[in-house]
Formats: sequence, C-alpha cells, structure tokens
Amino acid sequence: MRLLVTPASQAVYREAMRRGYLQDLADSGAVVTNATCGACFGYHMGLVGPGEVCITSSTRNYTGRMGSTAARIFMASPATVAASAVTGYITDPRSLVA
Repeated sequence: MRLLVTPASQAVYREAMRRGYLQDLADSGAVVTNATCGACFGYHMGLVGPGEVCITSSTRNYTGRMGSTAARIFMASPATVAASAVTGYITDPRSLVA
C-alpha cells in the first residue's frame, strides 16, 4: 500500500514539519510531497493505476482525473482518510477514538 501525503499549503507543511509530523510519516514509509497539487491534479506525483484503490480528501474527482479510469477512487474527510491509513481499509474515524 502506498501512502502519499500532500500538505494543503506551505503554512500547513511548515507547521507539520515544526511539530514533527512529516518526520513521523516519512519514518512510517509515507511519501511526503511538497505543498501543491498532488495526484488529484492527474498529471504527476502518484497517479492511481488500473485496479488500484485510492481514498482521498481531495475536493474534486471525475473519471480518470487521478490516473486510470479503471481505478477505484473514494473521497472522504481528512479524519476518515487518516483512520483508513492506520487500519488499511476504509474506516470510520470515530471507531479509533478512545
């Protein structure tokens, strides 16, 4: 499973770096990209291939936008995406709250 993390802005990137989140993600095997359009742009940085499944907190999607038209793309809240990254399957984040 790939985990691509694209901060929404330079301010978010810097704050995540300051708090050590980016290092934690990288240490866990995530690929942290620069704050820009990522795979959701559809032209670079981790396009989704045929048969792959993606969950994203991106604000838009249409057939083929993130890569292959044969990929399965799910859009969700950032909390749901984070919970799903932890469990490896689409997860309601409320199930992880103690």
